[in-house]
Amino acid sequence: MPHKSGFVNIIGNPNVGKSTIMNTMVGEKLSIITSKSQTTRHRIMGIVNTDDYQIVYSDTPGILKPNYKLQEKMMRFVGTALEDADIVLYITDVVETFDKNQQYIDRLAKIEVPVLLLINKIDLSDQEKLEKLVDIWKKILPKAEIFPVSALNNFNLDVVFKRIIELLPESPPYFPKDSLTDKTERFFVSEIIREKILLNYQKEIPYSVEIEIEEFKDTEKLLRIRAIIHVVRPSQKGIIIGHKGQALKKTGTDARIDIESFFDKKVFLELFVKVNKDWRDNDRPLRNFGYNS
Repeated sequence: MPHKSGFVNIIGNPNVGKSTIMNTMVGEKLSIITSKSQTTRHRIMGIVNTDDYQIVYSDTPGILKPNYKLQEKMMRFVGTALEDADIVLYITDVVETFDKNQQYIDRLAKIEVPVLLLINKIDLSDQEKLEKLVDIWKKILPKAEIFPVSALNNFNLDVVFKRIIELLPESPPYFPKDSLTDKTERFFVSEIIREKILLNYQKEIPYSVEIEIEEFKDTEKLLRIRAIIHVVRPSQKGIIIGHKGQALKKTGTDARIDIESFFDKKVFLELFVKVNKDWRDNDRPLRNFGYNS
């Protein structure tokens, strides 16, 4: 039986469940998940291997209209994902409007690779509304295969997975067979810390933050990490730290627990906060933070 390999790229608007679907398909939590938009900033690959195939999933940022360079680079990740896909998973849900970011739907209608359109969150709808929704999407993207799913309840994702395997092109593996992702350990530490900031802080704070892993020392019994939380304004630094450092302490504790679970090792985590006024609109720090597209 010929070996199959391919890039299965996941795109869609914010908060439709892309990262949850990616993590479920891979079987590991590689993408952080919160209820806030712009939770995913990078293109994150998750790799599934068997003797017969290799599926390289890519989670991508939610589609938006950029307001600064960071968001422009996030949208380039989406554009690249449309260009190099062997299969596209376009994720929508039962509540979003059809014409949101129409230019990407227009691009989907023109691409030649298979498009699997997943209507997520069907647990929030009923059969009649869902059937109407499917009919509308059939008219908008007539070449797409439509799958109603519930990522929360893991409903129908097994059917999507089987279809992906059927559609994979014949190819040798693109990555070593023991690979799970293309990202480094430092990347996942920074994402775990950023996830806790998304969960623990409100308003503009999570969108003004980036994480730099300044030190990562892995010894036999302990993982020592020093991370810098970059913010845009001095007032944000005060909010991140909180009264007598309590807010920063909580973020550090929450992150340490998840990092220990991720690495299955005791962790000593130090967090510092630094004002970096223009990092979202400055090419140099953006490159340093991994936004190289």
